[in-house]
Amino acid sequence: MNAITSKFPTAALIDGTWVTAQKSFSVSDPATGEEIARVPDLGADDARRAIDAAAKAFPAWAATPAKARAQILERWFDLITAETEALAQLMTAEQGKPLAEARGEVAYGASFIEWFAEEGKRAYGRTIPTTVASRRYITIKQPIGVVAAITPWNFPIAMITRKVASALAAGCTIVVKPSEETPLCALAVAKLAMDAGVPPGVFNVITSADAASVGNVLTSDPRVRKLTFTGSTEIGRLLYRQCADTIKKLTLELGGNAPLIVFDDADLKQAIAGTMASKYRNAGQTCVCANRIIVQAGIYERFTAALVDAVSSLHVAPGRDPRSTIGPLINADAAKKVESLISDAVSHGAKIRTGGAPDTQGALFYQPTVVTEVTPDMKIAQEEIFGPVASLIRFETEADAIRIANDTPFGLAAYLFTQNIGRVWRVAEALESGMVGVNEGVFSNEVAPFGGVKQSGLGREGAAEGLEEYLETKFICLGGIS
Repeated sequence: MNAITSKFPTAALIDGTWVTAQKSFSVSDPATGEEIARVPDLGADDARRAIDAAAKAFPAWAATPAKARAQILERWFDLITAETEALAQLMTAEQGKPLAEARGEVAYGASFIEWFAEEGKRAYGRTIPTTVASRRYITIKQPIGVVAAITPWNFPIAMITRKVASALAAGCTIVVKPSEETPLCALAVAKLAMDAGVPPGVFNVITSADAASVGNVLTSDPRVRKLTFTGSTEIGRLLYRQCADTIKKLTLELGGNAPLIVFDDADLKQAIAGTMASKYRNAGQTCVCANRIIVQAGIYERFTAALVDAVSSLHVAPGRDPRSTIGPLINADAAKKVESLISDAVSHGAKIRTGGAPDTQGALFYQPTVVTEVTPDMKIAQEEIFGPVASLIRFETEADAIRIANDTPFGLAAYLFTQNIGRVWRVAEALESGMVGVNEGVFSNEVAPFGGVKQSGLGREGAAEGLEEYLETKFICLGGIS
């Protein structure tokens, strides 16, 4: 354990107790490959213990007044905000993103806690006009019960707070299984939740390198009434199947293949800024990254030249370097995938305009890259890149852009840049995606719903819709009224 990790736990959390185990696994810095901590490698029995704790804690937490729950969440928000720098340093150490981005994620993650602290007090039911004079109809909202959350490595704080804050605000209890790549951030925010007054058993964290066996427990136990998962579509399908026998409510935030369309009439400076923000944030490792940059023929060459110029100014370095704007990829498999997609594209006629090779900083660093003359049938346009690579596709007409953008089984995010208000409406409505950024490259925030259509998932997180995902509507018919 080093100074960065010494401030927060390296043990799992079950029923308010920090749990160790004989078996452990290593957490490494992707920039250097050095071990920064070891955490317990828990298994199926530990997952069941965590569910036991959550089930035991649920009745009292559900009965806690919404205002009292909100006050605890508000303290949690304050504690996370106060520890921004320590949490950012921890995140950069285990995930690799530049410190400036890590600080931004801490604030982003905390924003969901603040939002749901307030929104939980607004889980309103309604009265319904009666159909019979002797009856009255009302609905109430109640927490769904025990929730299981499986979270990814690319936003190791925000993807937890977005789920946990909404669940706790609704009155649910939760068991979180964080990615084995980034468990330390999960344990850190859980510790701050305990410090804020979250009761034992309400928030549990299972660290494990055996995702399959822990996931099987979380999906098969009937006491778990809801599963929320952010990750790949492949794993999402598997979890969907596993939840079928117990008919769990599901929120699935899955893969993307986001189109970013630049029309001839776009403000070039605005389009470049939006593309850079969308594509190269977190070294391209976000599910809403622009994966296919679809540029109209009349602006294609000017856009390419300006993008290459902007990309050339990015600085590849370990995230702790204050100059870093591109950190490492998360692991060797990620690096191999990026290299494979670029190799395939070049073999089919694509041109590398800048980058296109591993960086000298280390094994997991990749040069920020621009690839032109990409066609929609290439693998780089069909698969999620998850790396700092912009692939540019040329189009002629608005109809072509919409057809190319929608030619994917995914539908999470989409972007378009134009100064034509009529085109804004036509294209935004025609795009098959759950979210559309118009002249903006980054749009996610706590007050707006986040989620996709098609094979990008089910349900929404954030906003009022995010709270609804953790509530059941109960209809009450009052009879015998005269």
